Amino acid sequence: MKHAEHDTEESDPVRGADRQWECEVAWQDDGGDRESICESFWLLQIDTGCDSPKDLPVGSEKWYSRNVLRKQRHWEKIVTAKKKRRKQEKERRKAKHAEDKGAAHQHSKRVLKAIAKERLLAAKEAAPWLCIDLSMTSHMTKKEISRLAAQIRRLYGSNKKAGKPFWICLTGFVAGSPISEECFRMNDGFSNYLMDTTPESYLDLFPLETIVYLTPDSENALQDIDPHRVYVLGGLVDESIQKKLTLQKAQEHSLQTARLPIAEYMVKNANVKNYHSETLAINQVFDALSTYYETQSWPEALKAGVPPGKGYVLQETAL
Repeated sequence: MKHAEHDTEESDPVRGADRQWECEVAWQDDGGDRESICESFWLLQIDTGCDSPKDLPVGSEKWYSRNVLRKQRHWEKIVTAKKKRRKQEKERRKAKHAEDKGAAHQHSKRVLKAIAKERLLAAKEAAPWLCIDLSMTSHMTKKEISRLAAQIRRLYGSNKKAGKPFWICLTGFVAGSPISEECFRMNDGFSNYLMDTTPESYLDLFPLETIVYLTPDSENALQDIDPHRVYVLGGLVDESIQKKLTLQKAQEHSLQTARLPIAEYMVKNANVKNYHSETLAINQVFDALSTYYETQSWPEALKAGVPPGKGYVLQETAL
């Protein structure tokens, strides 16, 4: 549209003459910066409302040129302010980008991946082992098995990012079983996960005195994490709530059991459904274990692992 209007002005000699006269008036009053004044007229699209110099009242030439310059100065202030804001925003983005690069120590994704791999492999020798007992999938529906496969993916992702990772082992992982097929179907790159998978039972892999079976039904609150122990989580997504199934299995083999110290550090929080549960998904239990292993703080660990929907809050929060 602007190009069309400009072409119309150039093709109209009368209007062009009027435009030239307007520039002459402003130029004389502004000390001779003719090119600047004329350009401002065109940019601002200011129309004097007069068809020729004869239509102007006597003595109005100076008033008219001052009005134009006032508008021009106002416009220049707006443009300058916008440029200043753009410059400040650009500098802010550059500073944030530099800060983010510094936080990542300027490592490439390839280097970070190699560091994470090295950290995980080192955990196999020096860190606690966490076994997921998959021998109870026969008690689960297909939907529950799919949910368990998704939880295994989240658990592995959390461990991969942890500063002090565990070594993960899936026991009772039989090739061709429903849980095996779901893990490969739902989890991209599952075959490349840095963890152990075995069809054997944890009972045949480790000395019984080193095993601690984690179950919400245990009477013993977990006090600390011992890197020389093997912690076992029951791979069970139980929508029908088969109570004490994992506890009974541990007791059959006289295993030491423990639960997260939710009752010791948290209190029930009033909610509309009056719902309170200490039963967590395996990835949520792991988030609590992993956070405690790094921070040595159960409040921090439970805050990370127990979602608000379970109906519990930290005691200090409830006060």
